[in-house]
Amino acid sequence: MHRLLAAALSVAPLAAHAFCGFYVAGGGAELFNNATQVVLMREGTRTVLSMQNNYQGPAADFAMVIPVPVVLKKEQVKTLPRDVFHRVDTLSAPRLVEYWEQDPCYVEPPYDEEDRMASVESSAGGPMMEKRKGGLVKVEARFEVGEYDVVILSAKDALALEQWLKENKYRIPEGAAPLFRPYVQQGLKFFVAKVNAKKVTFEKGMAKLSPLRFFYDSEKFELPVRLGLINAKEKQDLIVHVLARNQRYELANLPNVTIPTNIDLAPSAKTEFPFFYVSLFDRTLARNPKAVVTEYAWQATSCDPCPTSPLSAEDFATLGADVLATKQSEEDQWKPERQFVLTRLHARYDKASLGEDLVFRAAKPIVGGREFVTNDKGLEQGSRADSMNNFQARYAIRYPWKGKVECKSPIYGRWGGPPSGEEQASASAAQDTAFVARDPSKVEALAESPIAELNVKGLKAKAGDVLRPAKKK
Repeated sequence: MHRLLAAALSVAPLAAHAFCGFYVAGGGAELFNNATQVVLMREGTRTVLSMQNNYQGPAADFAMVIPVPVVLKKEQVKTLPRDVFHRVDTLSAPRLVEYWEQDPCYVEPPYDEEDRMASVESSAGGPMMEKRKGGLVKVEARFEVGEYDVVILSAKDALALEQWLKENKYRIPEGAAPLFRPYVQQGLKFFVAKVNAKKVTFEKGMAKLSPLRFFYDSEKFELPVRLGLINAKEKQDLIVHVLARNQRYELANLPNVTIPTNIDLAPSAKTEFPFFYVSLFDRTLARNPKAVVTEYAWQATSCDPCPTSPLSAEDFATLGADVLATKQSEEDQWKPERQFVLTRLHARYDKASLGEDLVFRAAKPIVGGREFVTNDKGLEQGSRADSMNNFQARYAIRYPWKGKVECKSPIYGRWGGPPSGEEQASASAAQDTAFVARDPSKVEALAESPIAELNVKGLKAKAGDVLRPAKKK
């Protein structure tokens, strides 16, 4: 699988990605979920949840347990191709770009409004046993989907549910009942997807599971994550993508913060970008305890810069547009009022810091992380409210002009592609950052421009250099 957040370097796995359920298996085997991608599509009261997991453990039958608000039917559950998660993750991941200062003596030729608009558009297994505990656990439905044997359970007692799993040959961690209890009290059901290991390929102890998608109708828009702490060893990273038409989302029950963006980095960041980003992320959380970090909020049919192509009508259908209340045709996807906004939310927590599930709410549009000049200090700083969603975690390495300056009135601070004859690499996405060695000093070591949110002056400011305002390329 293309993992949840990607680093360009090989690093030791120091952290886990969170899972919105947990794993159970026979024989008391130790299980470890080390990567999860979640994409939620929301419209009206309908939620479509798509999930890709990695499972690391013995090549024996195992299962996933996920709380759901209703009894799911077979037609509500399907498996998905894995590559769609890779596109979503890459499109929204923090990105590093390179800019070269343009010839200060260059004079741009005049162009009309039609040319300007053209330029803008171009950027754009066997059945489970039914052993029950005094009738307190009920099998509501069962069916097969791909390599999964699915059972939907309801329970009147958390301890009875724990006992049911154990009696059906699943040895789960002791003390699971307290985590079950809130879901039982809310009347939630339990989606148990048992995997037949004979139908799954294992590589170095890692199961290559087919992603699962299911949908349901509920007034609440939330994601159960507390059960994932059963398998937690250390801090866990959870990245949730939300797709909704013309709407971004944030957390209703936890603090929200946007990641500092529009930061110029030293040239050495080209090989150390993942290390810089996890340092920046950790420093942001240290100043905003228990916050969930917004890393991206942008129309999903466009991007700038683009580490990969935007999402297509086929991608939207794969992730749930085909079962939304109002379906979107391929022609409609290009109409601004019909476009999906892709929101990327990043949480990092452990057993002590997370006391509740994630509850989402609609949020006002924000912009930030673009090559836009908004004041005499240069690029727009951080995030700000706007009428549209154009926010991203974007970082730049800038190479000043080194050629001759032979005109009387040179104009500095114009940035673009490399000098003639050189090929420009595409934007580099920082992924798998949960597995990157964490070093808080990387922020000061690599940030050239100041970071107001963290009180970091930046390398150029420390050296006494005057930063030239950058202009829109």
